[in-house]
Formats: sequence, C-alpha cells, structure tokens
Amino acid sequence: MDAVFLSRMQFALTSMFHYIYPPLSIGLGLMLVIIEGIYIKTKLPLYKEMAKFWAGVFSLTFALGVATGLVQVFGFGTNWASYSRFVGDVFGSALGAEGIFAFFLESGFLGLMLFGWNRVSAKMHYFATCMVALGAHFSAIWIVAANSWMQTPAGYKVVGEGANAKAVVTDFWQMVFNPSFTDRITHVVLGCWLSGIFLVLSVSAYYYLKQKHLPFARACMKIGLIVASLVLILQLISADDTSRGVAENQPAKLAAMEGVYKTQPHAPISAIGWVDKENQTVHGIKIPSLLSFLIYRDAGAVVTGLDQIPQDEWPNVQIVFQSFHVMIYMWTFMALVTIAGIYFWRRKKLDKAKWTLRALILSVVFPLIANQVGWLTAEAGRQPWVVYKLMRTVDGASKSVVAAQVAWSITMLTLIYLLLLVLFLYLLDRKIKNGPGQDQTYGPEAAEIYRNIPSTHPKE
Repeated sequence: MDAVFLSRMQFALTSMFHYIYPPLSIGLGLMLVIIEGIYIKTKLPLYKEMAKFWAGVFSLTFALGVATGLVQVFGFGTNWASYSRFVGDVFGSALGAEGIFAFFLESGFLGLMLFGWNRVSAKMHYFATCMVALGAHFSAIWIVAANSWMQTPAGYKVVGEGANAKAVVTDFWQMVFNPSFTDRITHVVLGCWLSGIFLVLSVSAYYYLKQKHLPFARACMKIGLIVASLVLILQLISADDTSRGVAENQPAKLAAMEGVYKTQPHAPISAIGWVDKENQTVHGIKIPSLLSFLIYRDAGAVVTGLDQIPQDEWPNVQIVFQSFHVMIYMWTFMALVTIAGIYFWRRKKLDKAKWTLRALILSVVFPLIANQVGWLTAEAGRQPWVVYKLMRTVDGASKSVVAAQVAWSITMLTLIYLLLLVLFLYLLDRKIKNGPGQDQTYGPEAAEIYRNIPSTHPKE
C-alpha cells in the first residue's frame, strides 16, 4: 500500500470517528430548543429537568466533537499539502467563517446554557440555548459549503500552473452556494437532526423498559416520535432532490450509486444487490424503470451509465453502491420503528410493547450509520477527484510523506480514537443510568405534569 492510499484511509478514519459527535450535537440542539421552548410556555418543572439532562449529554458530544475534529485540520497540512495549497484560498474563507460564526457562538453561550439556570432569567437562558443550537448548525453550514465546493466547484478561478496552481475565490457567495450546496446542507442537517432525535427515543425507551423516570421517558418519547415522523418525511423529500442534483452535476457518482454500467432507458433501482465488476452488472432484486422515473419523472428517460465516462474517472462502484443502499435501509428501519412507536403510543400500550421498545433502544445506531455511509457515498463517489474535475486525489497528496509514516500515524490515531470512543460511551452510559434530576422527584407538581401529557400515559 502506498502513501496516497494510506493517507486516504487515515482521513477516512479521522473523519468517520469525528462524524459520530457533531450530528448528535446538532440533533440534540434541535431537541433542546423544542424542550426548553415547551418549558418556557408551560413552566412545568418536568421540561426543565428534561432540558438540563439533555444539555449535559450535549456538552459531552460537543467536547468529543472538538477533540476529534482538530486532528483533521492537521491532516490537511501533513498528508495533503498539495491539496491544501490548491484550495487554501477557498477553504480559508469557508473555515474561517466557521470559526467566527459557529465555534465562537456555540462555545460562547455553552457555559450560560449549562450553568446559567439560576443566574439569568428563563428567557435569557432560552436565548443562550438557541444560540448554542444555532452555532452547531452554522458549523455544519460552513463545513458542508467547503465540501460541496469540492463536489461542484463554483465562484473561483485557477491561477498559476503545475505545482503552483491554486484556486482563488472570485465570488464568495457563488462559492458558498455552489450547485450542490443547498441540497447537501439540507440532507446533512436533517440527518443530524435524526441522530439527536433517535438518541432521545433510545434513552426514553430504555427508561420505559426499566420502569424508571417514567414522566421523563413519556414526555421525551412523545416529543421524539412527533419530531421524528416530520423529519423522516422531510429527509425523504431531501433525498429525492439530492439524487436529482447528483444526476445533473456528477453523473459518474449517480451511475455508481445504482450500478448503471450501460446508458439505458427504463433504468431500474436495485432493492438489494451485489456489483459484478468483471461482468459490469449488478445481481439482485431490481425494480424496473424506477431510477429513470425518480431522476427525470419519466419512466422511459435515459440514465447516463459509466460507459459514457472515461474508465480512469470511475469511482469504486462496489463501495458507492453498497454504502448508498445501506443509507436507504437505515432510513427504512427508522421509519418502521417510528411507525411502530407511534402506533403503540397512540393506543397507550407502549409500556407493554417490549419488542418495539427494544427496537427503539437499538434505533440510535440507525441515523449514525446512515450519516457515515452517506458521507462515504459522497466522498467515494467523487473519486478519483479530490476537487471534481480540477485536481485528482493522487495529485493532492503530500510528496514528502512515506507509507511507513502514515501507517504509524493510523495505528496511533486508531488507538487514541478508540479510547475516546470508550470514554464517551462510558460517560454517556453513566449519565443515562444516573437519570435526570437527583431522584426524579417532582414534588407536588407531578399531578399537573401528568394532566398535561395525558397521551403518553396508560390509564390507571
């Protein structure tokens, strides 16, 4: 294995470990805004306890996100020096904006959100919570803007030649709102929301099964199921728009996503399949004409295959195909478990629906997996380009780095990241087992709490 391949593996490793935490932060930020907003409206102490609990979990994901994200910045300089020189003007503006508008906003109000409950008014505290959530979303906006520029470059010109060539921003807003940005940021943010929502649902289902902290669990479950159902629908719409954008801007990626080797009308979608690279086909269960219809709203429309693209510009079809389909399966699992949860919740039988509760506990991994394979689809589908049609990945790697150095750093980073993951899971597990509040005693307000969330309670 050469240094370029190992550098790609290292960046994939650091990115995938890092991408566990920011989606959770962004999703929990949304849930905190909703939960604390309900507290501001109702003044019920239960929702205050809910906000405090999830704010503590948010702070944990935020800390791990910062720690794991810093490594990627150094990776650009150590392993991808040629790429960094080429895109420095573009990424400098986007990532500089991320630092100013996102990180400072989020970290600046985080202390007030965590420790300001008895020091500022309820409305001021809610404002701090909203700013923390907004900062987390700003971070996603600027990171996705930079990554989308790599997919569909716009608002730039290339100056210099050969090793001295670099992309210079000519129109900042055209660079930000490049052809794929709007679809991709919508899809990414909705995926992040689902990560936070299903963490809330998972913990709530755990408390249901253990018959602990039931007022907390029932209120969280109600909010989580409602928000999950809405976001899942929006994500389906977003997926449709994103796929059509990929077909227009990156036909090789779209062809790899469905294993379309030959340009054809009535192109099918594979419900499940395996790519036969040697024979350039996909074996599996296919739904005729569905790809043509979804992309062009015409079942007979012609879909561009890989035969129209130079073979040295093909991505790894097997990886892109399988990662794309796993993402679809994860959305399906999320939809099914949400439907089951709503069914039993509306009939006030969720307490007894043990298998549904177990599925809800497990469901926390579905959006996390979907986010990981979605990122893999986007990045592997862009290959062999590190900047689409402008710079090949092999040309972006550092020339002075050797394979042994990268292999050593991969080993060390893997050990460190595994330790951080174990620490995160340990602290999260302890937080969940301790539960919200001191002993989940709500005092004389408990009767009022129960009256205000009747749909989440079985008849007694």
